[in-house]
Amino acid sequence: MANCLHLDPSELETLLPENTLKTRVPQYECDRQVRPAPSRFRNEISKYILLRNENCIHCGKCMTVCQHKVHVTYSGYKLFPKGRYHQCIGPSCAKTDHYCVDLCPQRALQIAENPMIKCLGDFRWPADMILATWIMAQTGEVPSADYGYDYECGDSGGGFDRLRFQFPDNPPADIEGEVDTTLELNRRDDGRPRITIDVPWYGGGMSFGSVSNTTQLAKARAAVAWNTFTCTGEGGYMERLRPYDDHVITQVATGLFGVREETIQRVPIVEFKYAQGAKPGLGGHLLGDKNTVSVARMREAVLGISLFSPFPFHSVYSIEDHMKHIDWIKHVNRRALISTKVSTPTDVDMVAVGSYYAGTHIVHIDGGYGGTGAAPDIAKKNIAMPIEYAIPKVHGFLEAEGVRDAVTLIASGGIRNPYDVAKAIALGADGVVIGTAELVALGCVRCSRCESGRGCPRSIATTDPELAPKMDLEWAQQRIINLYHAWRQELIRILRRLGLRSVGELRGRTDLLMHLDFPPDKTEDIQ
Repeated sequence: MANCLHLDPSELETLLPENTLKTRVPQYECDRQVRPAPSRFRNEISKYILLRNENCIHCGKCMTVCQHKVHVTYSGYKLFPKGRYHQCIGPSCAKTDHYCVDLCPQRALQIAENPMIKCLGDFRWPADMILATWIMAQTGEVPSADYGYDYECGDSGGGFDRLRFQFPDNPPADIEGEVDTTLELNRRDDGRPRITIDVPWYGGGMSFGSVSNTTQLAKARAAVAWNTFTCTGEGGYMERLRPYDDHVITQVATGLFGVREETIQRVPIVEFKYAQGAKPGLGGHLLGDKNTVSVARMREAVLGISLFSPFPFHSVYSIEDHMKHIDWIKHVNRRALISTKVSTPTDVDMVAVGSYYAGTHIVHIDGGYGGTGAAPDIAKKNIAMPIEYAIPKVHGFLEAEGVRDAVTLIASGGIRNPYDVAKAIALGADGVVIGTAELVALGCVRCSRCESGRGCPRSIATTDPELAPKMDLEWAQQRIINLYHAWRQELIRILRRLGLRSVGELRGRTDLLMHLDFPPDKTEDIQ
């Protein structure tokens, strides 16, 4: 245990005996109330910056007139610091009566676009979408059009970015009462619990090792608050997650890291992970510098050694073999639902139907756009079928087999915002799994250094004992809770604009979508 002297307290807790830990980790009372969760950084990346020239006499007029609290000073400062530029709405403020540039008596101010924006993000996650996600995580509200953020679409030129909803020219009368966003996960009527979640999404698998235990705990607490789930990933089941067992999905993946009957018995859902859409055919990779003392102990591996999951389960080469695995879990945990996570090969529809007949409750298809910066681009961009093609393919085949309403179809792999959630459901999914969006809510800048132990500049995807404690747990959980609130509110607005009373009514409604390459005057829908 000498190595434990070099661990931070949060990592040390994972090494305590089970009976000791249970008395030290209280049940956290989580609620979904929106609370301000401003950036951890004094000068957050912003879309706009304010240039202040030598004419400024520090009169404080800008602080008085600005309604967005962009201009601030701190005790002990004689001059104005840079300010909270990330709260500035930019040139659109010129249309108001509190535009600091026009009201400055010395004409000392000028608004310009921040040149750093050109370095932030990528085509799927452009800067505007990242900034909008930060605003939602900070405030719990979707940013207004004043900010100029486009959180609906990215710049990829394909996928969900080429799909649009066809909202009626004459919106239907306002839907009275609450719009139903719940999702039932067990539709087999097999005597196992009929679990219902309050939002049509849950958190994707991120193992301890790939991300910090603070990140995992924040996701779990947000899941409790919103009555949904988070997934442990394939890296084993942290003891610190024990208070949140009822909202945790644990994975049985090809590497079998940390898989024990005791952990399988703790949860309401067990997921078999056969492949990840971002790297099908490659298996999981955890490089040695992220394999710390506590990670190695949980995975029952050697400290500092790179860990590789094999691509296949070497005991599964047919649906019959898969059925044996499912029967094993159903006997170990007689209340658990079974989820089967697969990537999206060309025969994904056959795999989905086979999984249903094998006894699974949830078919989870994972497209190629998913994965963090740890997944190699050569795999993400060239192997798995894009999720927007896979969803209607699987949905249609399940309908043809007459079992569509007996299984829950969950989609993942590139779900970035509430519009993507709605588009995936309109294509035929029942719900979605999100992952990267949660990390962006915690401040991720998409630098694609997730595979490195000290590579994450924002202490999210790291197990380094010096970096991981830099993110506060209560702050992190609130950011994800706020994000979920903003997403649900926007999803409700989408459903109301379409005249729908529940998210279930949206499933399979491809007639409500159009593809930009096939406008409505050329085709009735995208099928």
